[in-house]
Amino acid sequence: MIWLWLSAGAMTTAAFVHSVLGTRRLIVPLLQMREGVLGDALVRSILRFAWHATSVLMLVSAAAVAWPGTPKPLIAVIGGAWLATGLFNAAYTRGRHIAWPVLSAAGLFALIGAGS
Repeated sequence: MIWLWLSAGAMTTAAFVHSVLGTRRLIVPLLQMREGVLGDALVRSILRFAWHATSVLMLVSAAAVAWPGTPKPLIAVIGGAWLATGLFNAAYTRGRHIAWPVLSAAGLFALIGAGS
């Protein structure tokens, strides 16, 4: 059970860092550009919404992993998705993106928890 709580904690941490730091360092500068497709107010609104919707979905993953009685196969699927995302992130950015260790750990912890 501790593995599932560790996983949920890593997922929650990822969600908050994604929402706060990602908004500050990526989304706000992008939204200020207003060139090309970003010149459209609707596109800027959708971009901001989608960024935060991703954070909400991370929190939903955390809740599903920590929720008592969640089927182990579902936890394994969630864990596998997080681990794959983290490893892909590491490979794609050559380890330069700060998120890959937390994403990978969240997935690994969920997989361990699902297996125990």
